[in-house]
Amino acid sequence: MAMAVKGENLVVTKLKLERMLSMKGGKGETSYLKNSQAQARHARAMLHFLEATLSAMKLPLLEDGGTFAVADLGCSCGTNTLFLMGIIVKHVPDTVTDKRSPAYNRGRVFVHGASADTAAAYKQQFQADLASFLRARAVEMKVGGIMFLVCLGRTSIDPVDQGGAGFLFGAHFQDAWNDLVEEGLLDSEKRDSFNIPVYAACLREFEEVVKAEGSLSINKLQVVNGGSPLVVDHPEDASEVGRALANSCRSVAGVLVEAHIGERLSEELFGRLELRAARHARELMAQMQFFHIVASLSPSVPPHPAS
Repeated sequence: MAMAVKGENLVVTKLKLERMLSMKGGKGETSYLKNSQAQARHARAMLHFLEATLSAMKLPLLEDGGTFAVADLGCSCGTNTLFLMGIIVKHVPDTVTDKRSPAYNRGRVFVHGASADTAAAYKQQFQADLASFLRARAVEMKVGGIMFLVCLGRTSIDPVDQGGAGFLFGAHFQDAWNDLVEEGLLDSEKRDSFNIPVYAACLREFEEVVKAEGSLSINKLQVVNGGSPLVVDHPEDASEVGRALANSCRSVAGVLVEAHIGERLSEELFGRLELRAARHARELMAQMQFFHIVASLSPSVPPHPAS
């Protein structure tokens, strides 16, 4: 078993959890395949960092039948799998879904704009998951190998300001959930028991984990502005912008939403999100920017024992 939501005594099997946390498949309008052009553009913009990393590697001589291994750890579906690997929180922290906890994320579905206690719980979960990920990858790597890692980031040091992710999963997405509650279509506790398991870290939070875990050393680490995740043909068309944001959000979180409230209410939710986003189209096009942490990491060389 991989995850339990205490408020409803819901236990989710590992296989079901993997399906719930997946991108929306298929080739439809709301699929990840049809809504990942921005991710592809962001990934290609970082290729020069990858090329610099490869140039710095000392590749083995392969004349005697040796091998050079490359592992792609893409987590999306479609063509972007070859380009980008993202980090998400493994699952929502237990304290965020526990009504008795000060970190209980009452009235919200994401860490953006939440309380300091909720933000601390998300940060702790992210750092624990990242440490586990780095530890596992370090076992697989050899001395001289390099891991090129790109994950969602933010520029603010305040974890409740999630930047571009806040525009996508907070703000209008949050208001759409509230609409369903206010209209009597959804119980407030059902809303409160849903939390997006995503966390955009700042550079310092990422660096703290790498140094504390110790298996890998930092070759290069920086934050890169990937630009807007909204790809539209007519940015002046508010309805197109609203639809683009709703489809982008749904392509990433739609499977999780449907598992929580069902297909019918999911349609209602994303329909309201589209309308709300359309009313703020100009703001979204001007301000919604995604930042990424780009890291080049190598296995740490153990110190020589004292003679």
